[in-house]
Amino acid sequence: MKITKISFAKLAVPLITPFKTAMRTVNHIEDVVVLVETDDGQVGYGAAPSTPVITGDTHGSIIHAIKTVIAPQLIGLSITDFNQILLRIQQSMVGNNSAKAALEIAIYDLWAKWLNLPLYKALGGGKPQLTTDVTISVNDVEQMLEDAHRAINQGFDVLKIKIGNDIHLDIERVKAIYQAVGDKALIRLDVNQGWTAKQTVFAVEQLDKAGVQLELIEQPVQLNDIEGMRYVTQRVSTPIMADESAFSPKQVLSLIQSGAADIINIKLMKTAGISQALQIADICQMYKVECMIGCMLEGSIGVAAAAHLASARADVICKIDLDGPVLGQYDPVKGGVNFNRAQILLSDGAGLGIESIQGLEYLTNGVWK
Repeated sequence: MKITKISFAKLAVPLITPFKTAMRTVNHIEDVVVLVETDDGQVGYGAAPSTPVITGDTHGSIIHAIKTVIAPQLIGLSITDFNQILLRIQQSMVGNNSAKAALEIAIYDLWAKWLNLPLYKALGGGKPQLTTDVTISVNDVEQMLEDAHRAINQGFDVLKIKIGNDIHLDIERVKAIYQAVGDKALIRLDVNQGWTAKQTVFAVEQLDKAGVQLELIEQPVQLNDIEGMRYVTQRVSTPIMADESAFSPKQVLSLIQSGAADIINIKLMKTAGISQALQIADICQMYKVECMIGCMLEGSIGVAAAAHLASARADVICKIDLDGPVLGQYDPVKGGVNFNRAQILLSDGAGLGIESIQGLEYLTNGVWK
């Protein structure tokens, strides 16, 4: 089972509604799909979105990194040399985490196919069912209330509220949503680095006075403001979760040891794939720190890999934020993981279990066809 070819395709799915955060507005899920082929006819699938404001990766940089730097080091290697392949991917270059993640996902898919096991069982086993939250984009209060009610009616009982572009309006948004649906769903806030440390403490105090009970607040301050994260974490009772501050195992270890975060958000596009995500899970387990498994705005190939990881490491990954595929108007991936609103069901197919993908535009001689 030797690697013979690595190729690329593009997959785009229109969103049901625009995805809005304090950092960006997006109208489509757009992934680069990485296909790793072997001499026995197997294909491993991986994918990554373009997230330049978060990871620094674009579709162009992902393709260039894999095609010119990483792929030449992998051609001819056997999937049975699994650890050597992962090592070469991770040591191939600095940064380019999304490129490494897309390629690692495809390699893990092939490895589990070689074992003839679904990926979650190859990673140690677990339950094939997960329940995810759903994201409520930042908008005017009326629109966010409408979106929250719709999510509740669709069966979601955990809402992830995007805020962070206006501290005072943010507080009013959260108060209104909590008053409307707080008895029907848990409320998570995602500030996307939009507040300062002092603003965060102020906001929590105001929400506490209003009787708002939050499950957690995600990344309230700038990613490099670790002291600000620590300032907030030590002054509020609401759990603080690190996202953009937590890319690598080393960063996560520092966050935990300095008391700068109560929860860690694992995303494969940040961790450069599954191998380092597993290391982060081990660190968090050692320190008895809970994790969330999250995703960028991406389709069901990369999110499927995250779901398999979450199932296998349910001992420490206690919160699920894998709603990317259900935000699209349809899922072009057949087989594998079924995303049905709040419910995620992993199949028993080998690897990721993907049977076919509709609408792929293949890259041939630098042109999408």
